Formats: sequence, C-alpha cells, structure tokens
Amino acid sequence: MKKLFYFFLLAVIISSCSGNKPNENANKAVQDSVQTYLDSYNSKYKEVSIIANEAEWASNTHIVEGDSTNAKATNKANEEYAKFTGSKMNIETATAFLTQKDKLTELQVKQLKAILYKAANNPETLEDVVKERIKATTAQTEKLFGFDFKLSGKSVSTNDIDGILATEQDPAKRLKAWESSKEVGKGLKEGLVHLRDLRNKTVQGLGYKDFFEYQVSDYGMTTQEMIDMLQKFNKELYPLFRELHTWTRYELAKKYKAKEVPDLIPAHWLPNRWGQDWSALVEVEGINLDSALKTKDAEWIVKQGERFYVSLGFPELPGSFWDKSDLYPAPVDANYKKNNHASAWHMDYEKDVRSLMSVEPNSEWYETSHHELGHIYYYLSYSNPDVPVLLREGANRAYHEALGSLMGMAAMQKPFMENLDLIPKGTKSDDMKTLLKEALNFVVFIPWSTGTMSMFEHDLYANNLPADQFNKRWWETVAKYQGIAPPSVRGEEYCDAATKTHINDDAAQYYDYALSFVLLFQLHDHIAKNILHQDPHATNYYGNKEVGKFIEDMMYPGASKDWRIALKEQTGSDLSAKAMLDYFAPLMDYLKKENEGRKYTLSEVQ
Repeated sequence: MKKLFYFFLLAVIISSCSGNKPNENANKAVQDSVQTYLDSYNSKYKEVSIIANEAEWASNTHIVEGDSTNAKATNKANEEYAKFTGSKMNIETATAFLTQKDKLTELQVKQLKAILYKAANNPETLEDVVKERIKATTAQTEKLFGFDFKLSGKSVSTNDIDGILATEQDPAKRLKAWESSKEVGKGLKEGLVHLRDLRNKTVQGLGYKDFFEYQVSDYGMTTQEMIDMLQKFNKELYPLFRELHTWTRYELAKKYKAKEVPDLIPAHWLPNRWGQDWSALVEVEGINLDSALKTKDAEWIVKQGERFYVSLGFPELPGSFWDKSDLYPAPVDANYKKNNHASAWHMDYEKDVRSLMSVEPNSEWYETSHHELGHIYYYLSYSNPDVPVLLREGANRAYHEALGSLMGMAAMQKPFMENLDLIPKGTKSDDMKTLLKEALNFVVFIPWSTGTMSMFEHDLYANNLPADQFNKRWWETVAKYQGIAPPSVRGEEYCDAATKTHINDDAAQYYDYALSFVLLFQLHDHIAKNILHQDPHATNYYGNKEVGKFIEDMMYPGASKDWRIALKEQTGSDLSAKAMLDYFAPLMDYLKKENEGRKYTLSEVQ
C-alpha cells in the first residue's frame, strides 16, 4: 500500500510540474510531498538503526567462542536495515525527487542524496550479495575480537601486549610480544579477501567503480582528488618526518645496543604494534602523568573527561551513558571477550549514547577517554530539532575524529594538567622535548594514515590486489611511507594488514584520521590565537565557555551543512596543513642539530 502511494505521489508531482514555469506554489507542492516522504523515511530509518545498533553492541561487548546467538541476531538486524535502506522503492523515489532538486530546499536535497548513498551499500537488486556481506562482516568481527592472544603459552590481552611494547627493554621479549600481536592476522586473511569482493560488488550495483571510491564520495570528492590531497599533506610534513625517522633510528639502536644503525626501523623496536605512534620513546622530565594517574582508578579517568566538557558549558552525560556503556576491561575470569578497540556509539540518534572502552588509569586511556567523549558530545549536540535523523552525523567523517582528538590533545597540555593538579603548578619541563614527544605522535601518524593505510586499502579495493600479494604489498607500503621493516621475512601465510581493526570493520576510511589531525591543528590554532590568546603549545581550555561555544557551534549542524563552508565560516580558511606545520616549526632546527653527522636513509623527497 505504501509503495503504491509513493509511486502515485511521484507521478502526480512530476506530471504537475513538467512543462510549467516554476513558481512559488509549485515549489511548495513539491517540497511538501518530498517532506512527507522524508519524514516517513527518517522515522523508519531510526527504527531499523536502533535494532541494528543494539545487535552490533551485543556482538562487540559479549563474544563467546562457539556461541552464535549474537551473530545470528546481528545478521538478522543488519539484513533488515539493509532491506530498508537499499530498497528499490527508496532508490527510485529518491532518484525521482532529485530530478526536481531545483524546487527543493538544500536540506531536502542533502537528505535525498544521503538516502541514495546509504542505498548503494545495500541495494535490493543485489540482495544475496548484501546478505552474504553482512554475514561475512559479523564472522570477521568475531574472529578479530574473539582471538586468544598468547605469550609464552599464556593468554594475554592487547593491553598487556601494548604495555610490553611501551616499556620492555629486552629486544627478545619485545619481539615475542610483537609477533604475538600479529598471529590474529592469519585467520583473518580469507575473510578479508571475501569481504573485499563483496564490498566491491555491493557498491558497483549503483554505479561506483569500487568500495574505496564509494567511501571517498561521502566527502563530495573523487578518488583521485582524495589521493592528491593525502599526498599533498604527506609531502608537506615529510621533511619533519624524515628528521624524526633519523633521530629515532639512532636513539633506538643505542637503546637496544645494536651493532649497526638499521636503515629501516625494526617494527618490534617501536612502542606501537603498527608504528603509528612513537611518542612513548620520549619522557618529558617534570611531566609524569602516568605517575599521577596511578593514584586514580579507571572510573575517575572517564568522570574527569565529563567534568572537562561540563566546564566548557556542555551538559552532564545522560544517566543511561553510565548504565549502558562498557567502559572497563572484561574481568580476568570472564567467560567472554569484548572488542578491545575504543569506540563511541549513537544508538538511537537521540540521547542513548554509549562508549566501549577498556579504560585503565594511565595517560593513554586518559587521552583516549577525552577523545571518545568528544564523539559522545558531538552525537548529543547534533541530536536537535534542526537536524533530521538522516543528517545526524559529522560534517564529514574527519570532523568526528578531529573534535575528539582536539579535546584529547587539549587535556595533555601542561597548563591544563597544572589546572587539575595532575602535575604541580609551575612545573619546569623541557619544552622542546614536549614538542618532540607530540611530533612523535601527530607527525608520525601522517605517513601511516595518508600512506600505509590509505594506499594499501586503495590497492586492495580499487586495484583488486591479489590475495597472494597482501603481505608483500603491506610491508612495501610500510617501508615506503613509514621507514619501518618487519623483524624477519613475513610470508603470505600472514596477513599483517588485517591485524589493524579498521581494515576489517571500518574499511576504506582511514584517511578520515589523517584529515582529522590536519583539521584538529587548524581548530586548535584558531582557539589558541583568537579565543584564548595563548601560545598554541601551552593552552588551558578548562572552564572557558567561549571555547565551548565555538566547539558547540561546530557540532550543532551535524551533516546538514557543507563541511567546506562550515570550516571556512568557523576558522576563516580552507582545510590546510599550515597550522600543523607552524606548530612544529621550532622542532626542525633542534632535530637537524641532533642529526648532524648521522646517515639519512629516507630520500629527501617522498
């Protein structure tokens, strides 16, 4: 009945408007009809999303080996979501309405385009492929997060492995931990190949060349435009990365008493499983946040994050956040496992917001908690009457990460920590070492995100990378962009790319993080110079309601406003790495002096 109604409605609109001179009444008639459809779609979309989100939540928070209950429920819920969003009726209705887009409001056009974008990932015309992709995704998630990591025959968590890589001095023990972290990839390779094929087939049904192109299109960009932008940011930051890489090679060779300084950094020497963050290599004297946090518990970490946002003028988190979130590690004796990757969830596109973390009282989780609550407050901000459910997303996907990372970075600056008595007021510290530590996080992340992850996934989807070349290409890409090598030859029995969560369950979107880092420095630079009137290297956002209003104004419209326009209005400039380059400019002279007489093994130009 509903299907007949919409086809009848379309026929009336198109026939009544065709051939007539556009006028205010005709436009109003079309807009009213479109709004009737959009209201109905938004309502149903919200309904099926809640069911799917609840099922996904259960699958991520309670993984029991051999128990398929959650997997079956998740598959069923996602199939219903796919059936609705990819229905032929919705595709044809939205397409027909868009032929009248000159008569519609900008908000209506955005929603209709969003309907078609969501439909492309679940087209009814490829129902069997979509069902198989949903099933394969659920199976891959369970394999990834249900994996039993072993070290010397004992089960360990990823937190345990990360702790070893951050602090262990014995290279042999580090090697064992690093190798243990990669074992999960072996069982994920076949599933990744299958998912790649299914993801490509799904979106090709609505005209996209491949899944990578589909994901990039959400920015209003072509694949080549995105690649060009990523390469531009990488090249701009490359001279500084080259200095950091040289400094790190020599420092680590000395630390591990190597006879020779290697040209490429052995992966197990680094404090991160993928070499995406090297900041743990530097300790800034006088600033020992981990020591201060030892006196706190995990709950304090998350509650302190909430207090920060409240100090800026945001409301306290809903009681349901505390009741329904899964914030802490699973008990040691638990008979289940959980997703070990921190994430934020918007369950109902209203006030049911949750976070999935494994918080422990240390500096890494302190920063991560502030980051994840940034997502949560973004959800709450755009869940308002001015933003339709369909557009309750970030201005673009990078915005969500940028605003979360911005708050994480702000919470780590010295004046901020002094304000909270996490370090003594007037603490003396080496500002250049602080900048070095930050660069080993933010700058080192750029070649990993713009290069290794993004270029590998481009090859995977756009170039249909053969399965027998996955590990070879992965390590070629790691060497090219990050200057890192595996401890020994890694054959095709491994799938080291698949050990990274996003390759499996957040595919072809990792450039979001690269753009978010560029964006966060642009936003931080604006806040520091134009609102706080403070040095961007030493700010204190805490309690500043004007900072809160600036951030709230960015969050409030969600995806209802073009991200380029919003950024230009808020900061006065287009997306640019200039603020990031300016922030780290003082570090270049320091590193060049440190690296005098040392051999550079990365080329001068990327």
